[in-house]
Amino acid sequence: MDLKKVTIKTVVNKSVKKVWQFWTKPAHITNWNFASDDWHCPKAENDLKKGGKFSFTMASKDEKMSFDLGGTYDEVIEYKQISYTLDDGRKVDTFFTDDDNLTAIKTIFETENTNPVEMQKTGWQAILNNFKKYAENN
Repeated sequence: MDLKKVTIKTVVNKSVKKVWQFWTKPAHITNWNFASDDWHCPKAENDLKKGGKFSFTMASKDEKMSFDLGGTYDEVIEYKQISYTLDDGRKVDTFFTDDDNLTAIKTIFETENTNPVEMQKTGWQAILNNFKKYAENN
């Protein structure tokens, strides 16, 4: 498998403690973890610790498509970093940088070989943008 690493970023106008809560708690994850308004995240399970597992269901609101995204945490450093391996073996690292109630988020993910890299980047960035919107409005 020829995996490419892609980076996406945003800055959220909230403290890192709030951002961490919105990013990691299933009750919040279900409110932002989708790329467009015609999709949603009806289920989120998250055991946030090294060796812990997560599973998020993403589904179209018309119920025609759905998939689960899951993996295992490799590293969890509270308010700083979350690294995991997806069930298909790809690695993802997310870094949180706190700067006076602004939190920079940077995610580096390995692409899969099914969809074009630019499409994957656009999808992941759309989810991150959705997170920013949710976090800043709550």
